[in-house]
Amino acid sequence: MYNYNINIFFSEEDEGYIADIPDLRFCSAFGETPLEALNELMVAQRLWMEEAKASGISIPQAKYKPVIYQIAQ
Repeated sequence: MYNYNINIFFSEEDEGYIADIPDLRFCSAFGETPLEALNELMVAQRLWMEEAKASGISIPQAKYKPVIYQIAQ
């Protein structure tokens, strides 16, 4: 499995939490709590990977790092 960075943030517009994986284009999910958003994102990631494999799309390596980790190197 790939070790992708996950972002979770509160969206006032959606009145809930959004979780996304920046390295996987359009891979995101919504939840009323951060945990629910994360659980939904895990489902979305699995489906994203399955569709990429079925369509012959290459699965990107994890590249995104939050700024704090980029500075520490």
